[in-house]
Amino acid sequence: MIYLDCNATTPVDREVADAMAACLRDVFGNPSSSHLEGRKARAAVEKAREDLATLLGCHPEEICFTSGGTESNNLAVLGTALTRGGGHVITSQIEHPSITNTMKRLQALGFEVTFLPVDGLCRDSAGDVEGAIREDTVLISIMHSNNETGTLQPVEEIYSVARGRGIPFHTDAAQSVGKVPVDAGAADMITIAGHKFYGPKGIGALFVRRGFEPSPIMYGAGHERGLRPGTENVPGITGLGKAAETARRDLEGRVEGAWKLRRLFLYPLAATLPGLHLNGHPELTLPGTLNLCLPGTVSSDVVAALGERVALSAGSACHEGVNAPSHVLKAMGLSDGDAIASLRVSIGKDNTEEEIRAAAGMLSETVSRRARRP
Repeated sequence: MIYLDCNATTPVDREVADAMAACLRDVFGNPSSSHLEGRKARAAVEKAREDLATLLGCHPEEICFTSGGTESNNLAVLGTALTRGGGHVITSQIEHPSITNTMKRLQALGFEVTFLPVDGLCRDSAGDVEGAIREDTVLISIMHSNNETGTLQPVEEIYSVARGRGIPFHTDAAQSVGKVPVDAGAADMITIAGHKFYGPKGIGALFVRRGFEPSPIMYGAGHERGLRPGTENVPGITGLGKAAETARRDLEGRVEGAWKLRRLFLYPLAATLPGLHLNGHPELTLPGTLNLCLPGTVSSDVVAALGERVALSAGSACHEGVNAPSHVLKAMGLSDGDAIASLRVSIGKDNTEEEIRAAAGMLSETVSRRARRP
């Protein structure tokens, strides 16, 4: 199978797997223990913390390890809002369910939430954010890049607005870290998910700027600055650290390679499928992500027809299972028919030009064949 679903999850990098295997064999201690084996485990955790901090350009103590992007988002949103006890929160209509459903929980607790619209290219506006701020606004949370379209959001501009008004700003960068540069200077809190950039599943982190402390949402001992209790997942953290190390080393090449493969995939399709159009911003985007509308099709049927040959997504893998229009595409103004006819291609660092050409050809053939049916 040609795997083009890297926004759902990426394969574990060989260097990451080797580092985790060595950790599983040789580092079994509890990082909270003071004896030799505990100190070895603590050293592994702190090495990974330093590697992730170097990738983001922050201090190691600003990294809090979690179980993944969903937990990090919950900790950022709930942990910040609950310290205030009430008030108003700003987010976007295109967020991941781990944000939108957490916002709904805040509404149930009495908070007011503004879900801002996006434009037709899937972009939020710093001006809209500024216009939505109220005296009782306690948090702004806008994603770094959209998981379905790949569109990059103006997080630096939004953070400037938030900082000027003294409001904490969180960005969900689960899809961005390791794929494009992500700078800790652009937010007070940043969500990271290991399995989105060639690390293992079940491990993530939250960057929390020094001097800012959300409340914990789980309770136990004082791990991770008291923000996230529980004995650390040392092999997972080791894998996340190695993924960060390799991303920092290889990021420029990954970005250039993804843009090249994107063009190699898109241009032949556009020539053979004249009705095709791109959803999302053509330039301000994750280079490896393409969300394509194939009018007259049902994307889930196209994905199924490709079977075991090409792995694509008819939507975001975190909330598939219902043949309904994507909330992201609807927020951009697409009709139900065009939204249902859209699929996502997400290219990875290990894909080859031969794979991309073959996958584009199979997709074109599949769509054309289905269009010829009476």
